Amino acid sequence: MKELGTLQESNGRYALRFERFFSSKPEEVFPIITDPSYFSQWYPFATGEMDLKLGGKIGFDDGEGSIYEAVITALESPHTFEFQEVDDQIQISLREEGEGCLMVFTHVFDDKEMAMYVAAGWHRCLDTLHQLVDGHPVEWKDNAAELREMYRKSLDLR
Repeated sequence: MKELGTLQESNGRYALRFERFFSSKPEEVFPIITDPSYFSQWYPFATGEMDLKLGGKIGFDDGEGSIYEAVITALESPHTFEFQEVDDQIQISLREEGEGCLMVFTHVFDDKEMAMYVAAGWHRCLDTLHQLVDGHPVEWKDNAAELREMYRKSLDLR
């Protein structure tokens, strides 16, 4: 089990932060994070439509009739990828560490009541990203309920 994400509150907003180590360099990981064909395999609701440039749009479809876009707010290959998705912010940074790199993934949002669900979801997504980076076939584990309970406890939520 990978290390659990953490939750911090600031100015009425919440930030879920995950750290993951990859045995690959940022130059190898960044394309898997940002290439639409890979992005749509690990990022929820991604359509594979992405204009990979500062101010570019990313397409999403929640599968329930809602189609929306995010706007890329920071893009510095191979270290930074950030975007605004409706009211939420996603920040992904990679920094070289030893023979690989450390990824810091942060999701800033408003609703603390959703934190254990959001955390469990990202945990699963980042496990899938790890499979892609390591060159393994994508296999989504059926562990959402277990992760929600772990996050309910670790984030001290009721």
